[in-house]
Amino acid sequence: MSPSSAPRVLGIEGTAWAASAAVFDAETDDVFIETDAYEPESGGIHPRESAEHMHDAIPAVVERALDHARETFDGPDSEPPVDAVAFSRGPGLGPCLRTVGTAARALSQSLGVPLVGVNHMVAHLEIGRHTADFDSPVCLNASGANAHLLAYRNGRYRVLGETMDTGVGNAIDKFTRHVGWSHPGGPKVEAAAEDGEFIDLPYVVKGMDFSFSGIMSAAKQRYDDDVAVADICYSLQETIFAMLTEVAERALSLTGSDELVLGGGVGQNARLREMLETMCDQRGADFHAPDPRFLRDNAGMIAVLGAKMYAAGDTLAVEDSRVDPNFRPDQVPVTWRGGAERSEDLETPSGDGRTREQGEEPELALAPGRGASRDDQVRGAEALVDLDPATGRVRKRRKPKTYRHPTLDDRLRRERTTLEARLTNLARREGVPTPVLSDVDPLEARLELEFVGAADLRDELDSDRRVAYVRDVGRHLARLHEAGFVHGDPTTRNVRVNADRTYLIDFGLGYHTDHVEDYAMDLHVFDQSLVGTADDPEPLRDAVREGYRDVGDERVLERLRDVEGRGRYT
Repeated sequence: MSPSSAPRVLGIEGTAWAASAAVFDAETDDVFIETDAYEPESGGIHPRESAEHMHDAIPAVVERALDHARETFDGPDSEPPVDAVAFSRGPGLGPCLRTVGTAARALSQSLGVPLVGVNHMVAHLEIGRHTADFDSPVCLNASGANAHLLAYRNGRYRVLGETMDTGVGNAIDKFTRHVGWSHPGGPKVEAAAEDGEFIDLPYVVKGMDFSFSGIMSAAKQRYDDDVAVADICYSLQETIFAMLTEVAERALSLTGSDELVLGGGVGQNARLREMLETMCDQRGADFHAPDPRFLRDNAGMIAVLGAKMYAAGDTLAVEDSRVDPNFRPDQVPVTWRGGAERSEDLETPSGDGRTREQGEEPELALAPGRGASRDDQVRGAEALVDLDPATGRVRKRRKPKTYRHPTLDDRLRRERTTLEARLTNLARREGVPTPVLSDVDPLEARLELEFVGAADLRDELDSDRRVAYVRDVGRHLARLHEAGFVHGDPTTRNVRVNADRTYLIDFGLGYHTDHVEDYAMDLHVFDQSLVGTADDPEPLRDAVREGYRDVGDERVLERLRDVEGRGRYT
């Protein structure tokens, strides 16, 4: 018998602290959730204690969910009240995941229904996509152990950006433990921030990647120096959430998407949601944050995605159902998006005046979003660029970001404008093609530059010269690194190309450094942008390494392999 197109699925979640079970009815869109959360007496999550909590709590929440399933089931008593059992297969704490996996297998066998293994982080994205009714959004996942940006391309969710050290929730918890506050720290920081004033803290964004270690160390030092804790909490929120909002905007700009969804428990913070909504309003994009019960770790999102996977025939044999504490979101084949999920999807506007037939899944548009409609103006993530074809010049203005605190925004716009001017000229002296700069005004955050290239590299990734273009980028980055600085944001939108030259533009996130790690991260940023924008990225990924090897230091490529193997976002 083929899977039902409107299944009822029991979901079980238990990746870290929330022992949760839920029932999702696809026909009514009703989600019933039961959760028993582990709360440590002091400090953060203790893996052994959390696993013990799962062992005790999972049977009880599952039984309550099953009772609900039976009460609302209108079929015969001889049939099971659900069509499948879905469980969080990873990422998460191994002992907790194993408890959940054991419970799911036992239920699947006792009820005689299929088993579905769900990636916890993809479930965060899909519950936002489901409740918003979006097609192909960018997703910002902001949770305790994770922080990354995902977007759909070529049958998988691709990681466009991620934390370089720790998850955003864990980072905040490190500060609150230093202060002496109990877990979870996020709500306590949010409450204390209401009475705070802004102080400067480190702000680290590298392309669409970001880091929290420096800001946490600085916050702890400020507290030890007797700075008011309310001021530190206020500034932590303003700085960390501005970083997350900025990288989300960069992802929208790179992909051309005009839809953003928020996932993860940190998404319950009102200030983060306000920043993201303000940013989306400013660039003409749609923003959606699911109901708070779907943001924190919960079985509802497991059941919803489990139902989609079950309807697509994506189930597991018991012998293949081992949990994976390091289960990466880009390891998941997205089987459930190949056909229409709702009857109204049979003929849906595609965005270009045509209709999308059943089975045609929308990819990201790879074009400027709704906020950029003029032929003589380009909207990037940071700036508006006015084009003057008659003179061959462009005027770039970093307009104020109203989601950021004014003090922070003013500093970043001035610093980045000055850096862009300086490093653009320095790169030219090192033999890297860049625009000729004719005017700079740091106070107004304005630059006037030569118009270069015929198109962004992003729009030429299907051309016959794509491999040559990308190999050039590898050589250009190697020359920058040999000179002791990085580009900072080398994406396929910050490379301009024509028939015979490949230019690097937009050095606003660049900086001087002699660290191999920084050079490897520069390459990693470009690599992520290729994966997120190219239909066939593997030959291009090889080409950028070949180009780098022609000019640069092999140690940087060795470190790049280390960076790629860390899987920071799991």
